[in-house]
Amino acid sequence: MNKVADIIFFKIFKWKVLGNSNLPKKCVVIVAPHTHWIDFFLAMIVRKVTNQNINFIAKQELFKFPLGYFIRTLGGRPVNRTSRSKTVDVISEIFNNETEFKLGISPEGTRKKVKKWKTGFYYIAKKASVPIISVTLNFKDKNVNFSSPFYPTDNFETDLKKIRSFFRDVKGKIPKYS
Repeated sequence: MNKVADIIFFKIFKWKVLGNSNLPKKCVVIVAPHTHWIDFFLAMIVRKVTNQNINFIAKQELFKFPLGYFIRTLGGRPVNRTSRSKTVDVISEIFNNETEFKLGISPEGTRKKVKKWKTGFYYIAKKASVPIISVTLNFKDKNVNFSSPFYPTDNFETDLKKIRSFFRDVKGKIPKYS
């Protein structure tokens, strides 16, 4: 399957991988910009070509048979968003219980253009004491770029500015939503 992914990604689509895609055993991977449904499938191919097992979270309702089997196979983890439990606490507990867990999240939380990112990824990384890896899906230059690991400090505003600066001038599939 990796050979097929390599052929599709590098030869047919003519994309490149930049930065160090050899991720730590535990990390929060934020991927942006998320502007089109195709981003998910591109991310699945990137997982294969970089040989990384990156998980994602989805609402618990999607994990019913038969769709649930498929979503789990892709790396999905169910989250009960209607319970009284706090999602950040639930996900940080997954990090604590696993020897290896890489969580991929889109900080926009939608495919449309947003003025503010959702901040759950930051608080998950901070609570679980894991680094944040920023990853671009740059359709303008046809590359996926991995940042160095970034550990959140106690200065949220400064940290967020630094993280967001990695995505400057990156264009998604639909540039006006970038």
